[in-house]
Amino acid sequence: MDTKEFRRQLHRHPELSFEEHQTARFISERLSELGVEFYPIAQTGILARVEGRRGNLKRCVVLRAEIDALPISELTNVDWSSEQDGVMHACGHDCHAAVLYGVLKRLQLNRDFEGTVLALFQPAEEFCAGGASKVLSEQPFKDYDVVAVIGQHVDSALDVGEIGFCPGKFMASTDELKFVIKGVGGGAAMRNQMKDPVVAMADLIMRLNMLNSDVCLMSVGKVEANGAANYVPDKCSCEGTMRAFNEGLRARIKDMINHITQEIEYKYDVEVEFCVREGNPCLENDTQLSYEAMLLADSCGYKVRDLEMSPITDDFSFYSQQYPALFYSLGVGTKSGRRHTAMFLPDERALEVGEEFMWQLALSILNK
Repeated sequence: MDTKEFRRQLHRHPELSFEEHQTARFISERLSELGVEFYPIAQTGILARVEGRRGNLKRCVVLRAEIDALPISELTNVDWSSEQDGVMHACGHDCHAAVLYGVLKRLQLNRDFEGTVLALFQPAEEFCAGGASKVLSEQPFKDYDVVAVIGQHVDSALDVGEIGFCPGKFMASTDELKFVIKGVGGGAAMRNQMKDPVVAMADLIMRLNMLNSDVCLMSVGKVEANGAANYVPDKCSCEGTMRAFNEGLRARIKDMINHITQEIEYKYDVEVEFCVREGNPCLENDTQLSYEAMLLADSCGYKVRDLEMSPITDDFSFYSQQYPALFYSLGVGTKSGRRHTAMFLPDERALEVGEEFMWQLALSILNK
C-alpha cells in the first residue's frame, strides 16, 4: 500500500479522540504486512520500532504522528470523503499518519542506519491534555537515549515543497477555564434585594478580556445564565481558554485570575468558583535541531520558510518539555482551505515531500 492510499483509507474512516479503534487496527495490519514490530500504547495508539543494523540501538529518534479526527461533517465531495457522519479528518492527522507509515516502510526496507527509530501513532491530540500526556505517563522511552522527538503539521499557508521552521519558542500553552458565580437573583423589579451574579459575570469577563496582550490570549466562548427577560437567576457560569508563550507567564496569569475573582466576590458580594483544566504546555523547539533540519531541507531542494511564534497549540509540546524536540510545518498548498473546517482538502503531493524529508531527517540525526 502506498502513502496516498493509506491516507485515503484513514480519511474515509475517521474516529474521534480515544475512539480510534478501527484506525489502530488498520495501522496494525499494515505494519504487520511490513514486518514492523509494534505494540499498543495510550489506549488506542500504536508504537512501532525499527532497529538499524549499526551503532548503539539504545540511541533513538522518535517520530510522532496523530491519528484522531474532529466532530465536523465533511463537505469536500471527494471520492475518499468521510463515511462517518459528523466526523472528519479536518486537521490533517490522516496526512501525518500516512507520512509516518511511508517513512517506516522505507526504514524497514533498508535498515542500514545507526540506532533505533520509534514511530508513534498517537491518539487524542484534539483532546485537552489527552494523547501525549497519556503516552508519556506510560514511560515508553525510558530504556532509550532519545536524541530527538520529531513531528510535523500540515500548513495551508505554505505551498507544496515549502517547509516551515521556528527555532525556540513556537506555540502557546493552553488551559480551559470555568467560572461559576453564585448570588441572589429574583424578579427584575426587586434589584435592591439582589446580589446579581449576571452583572458580576459581565464584569469578570471584561476584566479577563483586559489581560489580552501580545503574550497572552484570553477568550470566553460560553456564557450561561438561565434566567428570563424579567428574572435574574441565582447562578451563572462561563467557560473560556487562556494561552501564553512561556510557563512562568502562564503561572502568573493564573494567579492574576485568582486575584480578579476575589475582587469580584468582594465588589458584588457573590461567591465565585474558578477551576482550570490544565491543557498543553508551551511548545519549544530545540534550536540546534531546528537549524540542522533547516539546512537539510535546503540541501534537499525544499524551500525553507521562517515561521513566527503561533498562538495555536499542539500536545507535541509535552514531548518538547522532556526531550530535544522539533515540530515543523509541511506545506500543503494555499488552495487547501483552513484547517478545522468542513472544506479542508490538503494537496496530496505534499505526502511525498513529508515522507522524504522526515526519512532524511531521521537518518541524518541517527547517523551523525
